Amino acid sequence: MKKLIIFDLDGTLAESKAALDQEMAALLTNLMKVAKVAIISGGDWPQFEKQVLSNLLGKKSIKNLSILPTCGTKYYQYKKGSWKKLYSEDFTDTERQEIVSKLNEAIDASGIKFRKTWGDQIEDRGSQITFSALGQHAPLDEKKKWDPKYAKRKKIKAILDKTLSGFSVQIGGATSIDITKPGIDKAYGIHKLQHTLEISIKQMIFIGDALFEGGNDHPARTTGADCIQVRDPEETKRVIEGIILCLK
Repeated sequence: MKKLIIFDLDGTLAESKAALDQEMAALLTNLMKVAKVAIISGGDWPQFEKQVLSNLLGKKSIKNLSILPTCGTKYYQYKKGSWKKLYSEDFTDTERQEIVSKLNEAIDASGIKFRKTWGDQIEDRGSQITFSALGQHAPLDEKKKWDPKYAKRKKIKAILDKTLSGFSVQIGGATSIDITKPGIDKAYGIHKLQHTLEISIKQMIFIGDALFEGGNDHPARTTGADCIQVRDPEETKRVIEGIILCLK
């Protein structure tokens, strides 16, 4: 019997940086009544507050929800009426400087041109540095058509894999690349869930849209947890409905 259902956020529960729609919010609320739920995403805590927490319908089951921002490099639990941060695997100043420098070099070396951007392309999230190709505030329709087959980001990642060998570099979201400390990724987050919640890996399911090699969901496969690849939030909804029926 599965006890913990783990989700990616962007592209899985909602469109990139968009709020949960009403149907998804209702499904997650119902799922939390029959199982524990965790969300691991490249976004930072404020993004979770905006996309997820402000849109959930039922507050009584919130104790069954764990939030792991920045690809599992942070972990929040709801305790005694508020959200508490259990850990944050932050970069040192030296690590930040190295990552930003190598990231800029890789972008230049890739030869990829950006006709227009919306906001900063590089964001320091404390425990993760994220490159958003079109900027942090790019419109969803622009993001969807920029790199749908991941070819552009794979080119940048291939360079970073050589120059930033001491870090984890993963493709995530619609236009982003996430960089974390080595070994601090979604697999790390899943093992933290295992020990904190005292739930075995065999009792977990991970659901995400980037489980392919190089995707930021792919580390979940290395844990031994059952993984379900989805195309988009609409497919995720159907998966959740099936899980609820099985667990009732």
